Amino acid sequence: MGSPRTHLVRVLLTKFLGLTALSLLSLSISMEASNVQPNKAQMKNFYSIWALPPEDLKPRLKKLMGELRSEFNGTEFEPHVTVVHAVSLTEGDARDKFKSACEGLKAYNAKVVETSAHCCSHFGYRNSTHYMPHLSLLYADLTDEEKKIAQERANALDENIGSLSFQITRLALYKTDPEDKTFKSWEMVAECNLDT
Repeated sequence: MGSPRTHLVRVLLTKFLGLTALSLLSLSISMEASNVQPNKAQMKNFYSIWALPPEDLKPRLKKLMGELRSEFNGTEFEPHVTVVHAVSLTEGDARDKFKSACEGLKAYNAKVVETSAHCCSHFGYRNSTHYMPHLSLLYADLTDEEKKIAQERANALDENIGSLSFQITRLALYKTDPEDKTFKSWEMVAECNLDT
């Protein structure tokens, strides 16, 4: 009896060999595809646009930021004014949109809100909260009381920081992973010099 059953199985396999081969081929392809990582051009990351302070101001800002960071256990980051917050895009799309957004922009002092709206429109980003331009001096997990103390300390370390004004002549496209609280993965991808 074992032999006829084996024969029957062979006949069925022979009869359905095309279908079986197709199923195995399909399974093999889908398994292989799930193990393949998307190439760099297809990978999405988070990108932000930052307005960069002038080079001659950076040492002053970095000194103040460093003192606050050491006192309040903060994280190191580059001085900047956020123009567009983290948007998920491929690097190619982010570069193209950044280049397009920079075209025709001129250097500015206090027109950050207009620049933000202009750049956000190129990125298709709609901010759910009102945009309040600012230059962060400290990123740390602080209570409200500690924030107040940090602000007072910043004013004591640099009496004129609250009235600081400078011209923005450069924008930068940064890869900024919002999940990375160390900011070590944050990196500049492109920079644009604005017309003066």
